[in-house]
Amino acid sequence: MSNQSELIASDILEYLKQHENKQMLRFLTCGNVDDGKSTLIGRLLHDSKMIYEDQLAAIEKDSAKSGTTGNKIDLALLMDGLAAEREQGITIDVAYRYFSTTKRKFIIADTPGHEQYTRNMATGASTCDLAIILIDARYGVQTQTKRHSFIASLLGIKHVVVAINKMDLMDFDEARFEEIKKDYQEFADKLNLPNVHCVPMSALDGDNVVDRSTRSPWYTGQTLMEILETVEVSKDKNLVNFRLPVQYVNRPNLDFRGFCGTIAAGTIKPGETIMALPSQKTSKVERIVTFDGDLEEGFAGQAVTLTLEDEIDISRGDIIVKIDDQPIVSNKLNANIVWMTEKPMTVGKPYDLKFASSSTTGTFTHVHHLIDVNTLEQRSAEEIQMNEIGLVQVSLDKAVPFDSYARIPGTGAFIIIDRLTNVTIGAGMIVGEAADDSVDRGPLTADEKARRFNQKPAIVAINATNAEQLVRALDRRLFEMGRVAGIANAKDAEVLKSAGLVALVAGGADGADVSLAAENESVESLIADLQEQGII
Repeated sequence: MSNQSELIASDILEYLKQHENKQMLRFLTCGNVDDGKSTLIGRLLHDSKMIYEDQLAAIEKDSAKSGTTGNKIDLALLMDGLAAEREQGITIDVAYRYFSTTKRKFIIADTPGHEQYTRNMATGASTCDLAIILIDARYGVQTQTKRHSFIASLLGIKHVVVAINKMDLMDFDEARFEEIKKDYQEFADKLNLPNVHCVPMSALDGDNVVDRSTRSPWYTGQTLMEILETVEVSKDKNLVNFRLPVQYVNRPNLDFRGFCGTIAAGTIKPGETIMALPSQKTSKVERIVTFDGDLEEGFAGQAVTLTLEDEIDISRGDIIVKIDDQPIVSNKLNANIVWMTEKPMTVGKPYDLKFASSSTTGTFTHVHHLIDVNTLEQRSAEEIQMNEIGLVQVSLDKAVPFDSYARIPGTGAFIIIDRLTNVTIGAGMIVGEAADDSVDRGPLTADEKARRFNQKPAIVAINATNAEQLVRALDRRLFEMGRVAGIANAKDAEVLKSAGLVALVAGGADGADVSLAAENESVESLIADLQEQGII
């Protein structure tokens, strides 16, 4: 089952050509803590002869120091390379490995099992075709088993291998295997997981991983490697609805103008009529250009450059589609959100959203419900905490073209970016059609306005001999920080506060929420005072 080939020695160019044309399968391992995810990947690489001798020697040495498998080599150390992972014997971050057999190339994502690292698991699963969900035969289906299965289905993974691991500790009892298989299938029936395989195995000893085990003669199904080599994933691609998000406009000279990108879905041929969105300008495809020459037809997953018969305005962020098959174009949508940061998602607060190749600003206007990933029950909420998943309504600053994630993941997903730190803090999968905005949610409140600007409505009185000068400087500094304040007299301050603003008053003010004695203080010290008071 190894990837050894005589062509390596006799005809390296032919070997590389064959290797280049192999189909690629991306998969991840997930499941509960200590179910054996890293060990399984190490066993796959070891038994398929994809570990170099120096790597193996290093792992054998590290096993004596950090291993958890007694006298046996701890293959999990091949994946768990962080010091914290080895000290605790757990996986924390997503680790990627590459290997190949004579039939396929593989990219593996080893994801953590702890609930607090759910975001890491979702990140690893976002590009995968197949999920291996490990279950410890001693404990059966656990909370994280269900959580990771739900996330896999949410991210559109259609193929799942349930690796019922550590069967050696249960003497490869067939009844125990069938019991766990039945429990998992009952949960999987509630999810969109059309292709589920269950395999009894021991990742530590290699039973039914690459080689068939003699300890489970009652199991007549495929080994894990046989499933990985034969599972049909090419039909998973959407070859019907053409979508090309434009990443770059290639203009090397006056005679060439091409639109570059990776085809997210569908196919395209020269001569077909296309439309650019959101401008709705139309033309016909003249050429499909690649590094290796022009194509007669382009398919989903290929990086191409399209040239058109007409000079129409298309730029980065636009999407090229076929004229008779268009996506939704709207500034409102519903999406399932996976939240990835400690500070919760706040309704009304602006965030930067990045779609396939376009970016815009938007706000979450309403949380429809949170999804309990263990029971799939729905409950109401006003915000989404880290590692939680919820269905929300999103309002964008401009209309963008999009599809539902289930139909076309490439144009149905987006990431959420913090506007101040530029850190990715969430991921979204668009659900269904454009959001219905006809529901009356009542008048806009001061709290909603305040959340929009990440501040608390308040009357702030500045007491100092140069109070008016300080108020003007503070007003400008708050504006530069993205907050909205207003200068008012004591009489009108309440009006600004009721509108969700920070009202700045020079001198005393009856009913002031904050009174600052600002004699000899700088504007920055006043800002620090407001932050300490929770105003901004």
